[in-house]
Amino acid sequence: MMTLTSQLRLRHFRLVQAIAETGQISTAATQLAVSQPAASRTLAEIERIIGEPLFERHAKGMRPTLIGEVIMRHATTLVGDIDRIAIEVDAFRRGTAGVVRIGAVTGAAVGFVVPAVQKLKAMARLATVSVDIAPSVDLIEHLLRGDLDIALCRLPRHADARPFLIRAGRVEQIRFLVRARHPLVGLSGLALDELAGLRWVIQASGMPVREAVDQAFTNRGLPIPGDTIDTSSLMVALAYLKDTDAIAAITQEVYELLVPNNTSNWAVLDMKESLILSPYQLIRKRDRPMTPVCESFVQLLEAELTKV
Repeated sequence: MMTLTSQLRLRHFRLVQAIAETGQISTAATQLAVSQPAASRTLAEIERIIGEPLFERHAKGMRPTLIGEVIMRHATTLVGDIDRIAIEVDAFRRGTAGVVRIGAVTGAAVGFVVPAVQKLKAMARLATVSVDIAPSVDLIEHLLRGDLDIALCRLPRHADARPFLIRAGRVEQIRFLVRARHPLVGLSGLALDELAGLRWVIQASGMPVREAVDQAFTNRGLPIPGDTIDTSSLMVALAYLKDTDAIAAITQEVYELLVPNNTSNWAVLDMKESLILSPYQLIRKRDRPMTPVCESFVQLLEAELTKV
């Protein structure tokens, strides 16, 4: 067995497959762009290695022997696999195949990652894209572990920036989401003190949205919201808001996805002042090389981020 496997070559399997498909050694030679005498010598070489004839000659051409059928079956599988490898390698080099693992905070994912993924899949159908939605602190940890190629998030306040390449991103505006039948819907120019005492569905303490809301209340001499449901899950927030008068703090991108086409279920409060979050950035590991498809995705994502 070792002698057989060490002597058979890909060109042998290609010839066996071509003869089996065409039934003619001359046609197989043309298909493989070799001369007929060369194809005949290669077939004789294969049969010497196997120790038996692989084809029977008859008036209408050549048909495989029993051992020839065994070799033909494996030749078809092997040649097909090699051809697929070549196609995938070429696609990988051209940036039209491969894997992209992106992490993002919710607003950035909705507003910029999804459009960039749509454009990438239009030009790289074979690319596999995974999108991880999580708080910034978790995404940075995933980047450090090598679980992500790139993240659209905020570097935590006390994190070491040296392992990362960081590109400018976008600021986020916070909107206050409620159910459409909330008693404050329809009132204009609301102040924060009019929201005091209401229940909030919001990120946990220390998270960017929560910090921005707490700081806004503190700056106006108001007690920070104490009646809260702490969650980073948009689905949990929506499920809770559906039948209560609670308020959820969401980003402008999430608002644009949810509210304009679904005013029968959701609304945002008309506030007197805007609440702006610190900007998130495009972050990746400094020592991690980017594959061609990842480079293509980053270019598309940067184009989305620079749109006005």
